[in-house]
Amino acid sequence: MVDAAITPPSDVDTLAAGGEHCSAHEATGHHGYAGDAQALQNRLRRIEGQVRGIQRLIDEDTYCIDVLTQVSAVKSALDRVAMLLLEDHLSHCVVGAAEAAATSGDATEVNEKVREAAVAIERLVKS
Repeated sequence: MVDAAITPPSDVDTLAAGGEHCSAHEATGHHGYAGDAQALQNRLRRIEGQVRGIQRLIDEDTYCIDVLTQVSAVKSALDRVAMLLLEDHLSHCVVGAAEAAATSGDATEVNEKVREAAVAIERLVKS
């Protein structure tokens, strides 16, 4: 069994902001969300429409509470997109790293992928 002690994120800024690949990406040629890309794009287009709707409400001097209700709906929709991406990261990148570690005996990538997930969760919780 691989010693996969999880190192907690010590500095959010030290983790890469993007462009990272995982062993699962290398093996499959795509990120975990690739199979869901169209559904994610559809969700994001709906969210984009909701944001344009909020802009219209502001232009039309709509009652504050009605605008806030729509803002809340957009935030919830974005949270759902974030959760789908996080689930894909865990099931694709973290699991792929764990499988690679089981073969190689090196848990470095597992620690990194879990650390990335922890930082992402931290960002989501703060927002």
